[in-house]
Formats: sequence, C-alpha cells, structure tokens
Amino acid sequence: MGATRWRAAAGLGAVGAVCLLLGGCLLLAGPAIIKKQVLKNVRIDPSSIAFNMWRDIPVPFYLTVNLFEVQNPQEVLQGAKPKVNQRGPYVYREFKYKTNITFHDNDTVSYLEYRQLFFRPDLSNGTEDEYIVMPNILMLGAAVMMEDLPSFVKFLLSGALAGLKQEAFINRTVGEILWGYEDPLLDTINALVPGLIPFKGKFGIFVEFNNTNSGLFTVNTGMKNISQVHMVDSWNGLKKVNYWRSNQCNMINGTAGEMWPPYMSPTSLEFYSPDACRSMTLVYEQSGHFKGVPTYRFVAPKTLFANGTDYPPNEGFCPCRQSGIQNVSSCRLNAPMFISHPHFYNADPSLVDAVEGLHPSREEHALFLDVHPMTGIPMNCSIKLQLNQYMKQVSGILQTGKIQPVVMPLLWFAESGYIDGSVLSQFYTNLVLIPSILDYLQYIFLGLSVLLIISAALMMMSQKSAKEKHPHDPTTQSPPPQPSETTPLLQDACTQNQDAAEA
Repeated sequence: MGATRWRAAAGLGAVGAVCLLLGGCLLLAGPAIIKKQVLKNVRIDPSSIAFNMWRDIPVPFYLTVNLFEVQNPQEVLQGAKPKVNQRGPYVYREFKYKTNITFHDNDTVSYLEYRQLFFRPDLSNGTEDEYIVMPNILMLGAAVMMEDLPSFVKFLLSGALAGLKQEAFINRTVGEILWGYEDPLLDTINALVPGLIPFKGKFGIFVEFNNTNSGLFTVNTGMKNISQVHMVDSWNGLKKVNYWRSNQCNMINGTAGEMWPPYMSPTSLEFYSPDACRSMTLVYEQSGHFKGVPTYRFVAPKTLFANGTDYPPNEGFCPCRQSGIQNVSSCRLNAPMFISHPHFYNADPSLVDAVEGLHPSREEHALFLDVHPMTGIPMNCSIKLQLNQYMKQVSGILQTGKIQPVVMPLLWFAESGYIDGSVLSQFYTNLVLIPSILDYLQYIFLGLSVLLIISAALMMMSQKSAKEKHPHDPTTQSPPPQPSETTPLLQDACTQNQDAAEA
C-alpha cells in the first residue's frame, strides 16, 4: 500500500515537472515566436502574408459623397445668408491597386497606386442624373483670383461672362458636378489671363480623381529596419513639398495611409495625404475590438485644421481664416479653396453660423482609424473631409452681385472600408486566435504543474507522517511466514513441542 502511494506521488511529480517545463517554454519562447512571425509577415516582401493585401487591397472600399444644394441663390446674390440642404449620399465602389512596383537596394520600394470608382445606385440616395443648384465654382473662383487685377481686365472678364451666359450659381447634374462638363469659360479665362487655370476641357470637382494615381510613392520595406516599414521615403521624388510657408508644414511624415509599423504604441500615427497636400497626425482615443480583433482607435485632434493663432505650429499653412478650415489654394492652382471636417465639425462656430442648414455631429462627421496594434494593419476606417470655397462680391465683376464673404461648403466625402469575410477569418485565426491559445496554454500548463507538484508533495508528506506515528502497526508489518509443503519435519517438530507443553 505504501509503495503504491509513493509511486503515485512520484508520477504526479513527474507530470507536474513536464507541465512546468512546457509552460515555461511557452512563457519564454511563445511571445518571441509570435513576434518573429508577425515581423516576418508585415514586411513589404513578396513572400510575406501582408504583401498581397498591400499590393491589391482585398477589402471593399467605398467613396460616399454628399453635396450641398443652395436653396436661395437669388437671395444670396442680394447679400442674404446662404441656405443649404445636404443631398445624397452618392456611393461609389472604390478599387485600389498598385502598379510599377520596383524594389530598390536601399530597403525601399516605389509604386503608383490607381483608383477606380463605380457608381452604386443600390447604396445611394439618388442618381447621378439628378439636378442640383450649386455655386459656379469656376466663375466665382476666377473672380476672387482676379480681384487685385486692373479694373479693365475685370471689366473684360465680366463682359465675357455675360456673353457666355455665366451666372454665380449653376443647375447641373450630380454626374456633371463631380466628373466634369464642357465649359467654354476655361478657354476664355486662359485667353484673358494665360496660365491662370492650367488645364482645358472638362471641369468637375473629381474630374482628376477617377482612373488616376496619387503620385509616385517610395516607401520603406522594413527588411532591414522593421520600425520603418511603410514609412514614406519620398513622394514624386520629393523629400518634402513646397506648398507651405514652413519646413515643418512641408515635411512628408508617416506612411502613405494604408498600413503602419507593427507593435504600435497608443500615442499617435502620421500619414501623408496627396489630396490634402500635407502630412496629417491622428491621436489615440481608445482601445477596442473590431469583430473580435483588438484595435487602437485614432482620431483627428482639434488642432488638425486650427489656424496659426490658436495653434502656432500651423502658422505655416496660412494665410488663415477661422480655426477649423485649412487654406489649400497654394496646392490647388491658387483657387480660394479650403478643406475642413464635414459641416465644419470642430471648427469656429462662426463658420457654422454663416451658412444655414449645417449640423455638425461627432457621430456622423468625425474621422477615425481602427488599427490592429500588433501588425499596424487598419481593420476599420472612415476618412471624412469637406471641400469649401471662399466666395464674395468682387468689384468690377457684376456676376458676383452682393455676395457677402463666406466660406461656402460644396460637398463632403468619406472614404470608408473594413476587413471582412475570408480575409478577416484568416487574420483572426493567425493573429488573434492562435496567439490567444498559446497564451492560455502557458498558464494552463503552469497552473497544472503547481497543482500536481503540490499534490505529489502532500502525498509524500502524508506517507512519511503515517510511518512516524505508527511504527509497529500490524498493517505496516509483514505477516508471519506460512509453512511450506517442503518443510514437513519442521512442522511436525513444532507440533510435538506444543503438545508436550500442554501436557
């Protein structure tokens, strides 16, 4: 009985030692193995898992456009406050793909990224054939751009505008406003002021947005330094742009806005946006989960479009107006254009008050990025921006009437997408489920090892204590030997001695 208990205790101890060894190995080597696999597969390398995702984005992206229709154009010409009504959304399926992918010896890769947009009427609230009254962007922009020219030049332009039947507000279809329409005003302006608007043919807000690329990006591959993976080395051959008035504002910082280096810290992230002509910094807001995958949420700080007075580092983006809008005229042919958050969210209240019909909301108009911190891969995102035009009465150009100076919202758009389907399943299995199982296993093994080793020790101590307390316990002594068939003489002698004693 005692030997059996000793053997059981020894067996438990041995199994506990094995569990301790396995748990210790997983505790020490598990994170290193996972990290090695992550670092290997987030590099820009044809053999990495993330390469195909980087080259041809497999998740559906959508461009959602909302237009601001002017409801009182004649009153605005007489000096009244503009009244707008949001129309849309008009939704487009967006496809992105990279071409001209060229790897270089200095741990960088160059590429052109193209985008194609296809209208989705089933997801839209309206069609591209609907008519909308909006400011005549080309005419009103040219008027402000020519404000300081000699009076006779403005007089000639006003006469030309009258001959072309140009007015301050136009009634065009959604498709024409976004993707362009023939406008003879382009040729007329270029004839009067050569080079003022250096393009010909169609004019539309997104006329150069579809079937085009965003410029030649050169980014780090991370093969030598994983902390630099996806970081922009140059854009169109430039280490910095020359749109702005300070070196800090002209810097090209961060990534191209698609992925970030792995093992992110909950602080901030940066990316360069060719559409905004600048680098942008988003700040950490909170941790969360997207369909079971842990994420960090990054949002725009209030200082993103603040003016130089409220936030001195933005002085280089001036000349500025109120906080909450950024002047992009220097990278948009000197046209009086501004970008902001939709409905002037997070902007100076005077901008909202100057236009009737705006309702800024954090839920609807704040941009965000949900990024998996271990890999730096966005899981869910929605980048929202609004395009605005500064318009006013310009003396000498009769078509501007008595328009009061106002930053007029034209449209706002959102580029949104999220990982789903088989891509999400693969991502969750490889980067969430398996690491979690390994993480749990190490603690299970360690817990079992402690339990088994303690149980074995208790059994041994119990056995030892029993022996010390009952050293002559018959249950602990061997029984007397039984007579054997091979010793009959001895047995007979013992019997005779016993009989004599009794007599």
